[in-house]
Amino acid sequence: MAAALQALNDFLAKVVVQIVNPIILLLAAAAFVVFVWGVFEFIVHSGDSHKRKEGKDAILWGLVGLVIIFGAYGIINIALGSFDLPAVQKISQ
Repeated sequence: MAAALQALNDFLAKVVVQIVNPIILLLAAAAFVVFVWGVFEFIVHSGDSHKRKEGKDAILWGLVGLVIIFGAYGIINIALGSFDLPAVQKISQ
C-alpha cells in the first residue's frame, strides 16, 4: 500500500513539473504579452479614442490575467503549506 502511494505521489509530482508548471508559465507569458500590446496600442494610437480604449481594455485584461495566474499560484502554495504537504520540486531526470 505504501509503495502504491509513493508511486502515485511521484507520478503527480512529475505531472505538476512537466505539465502544470509550463502551462502556468505559458499563460503568464500570454497575459504579459496582452498587457504590453495594450500599452503599445495606447501609446501609438493616442490620437484615436477608439484605439486608445482598445489599448486600455487590453492593459486591463492583461493585468487581470496576471493577477489571476499569480493568485492561483499563491493559493496553491498556501494550501500546500497549510496541510503540511511537501512542495513539488523539479525532479531530476
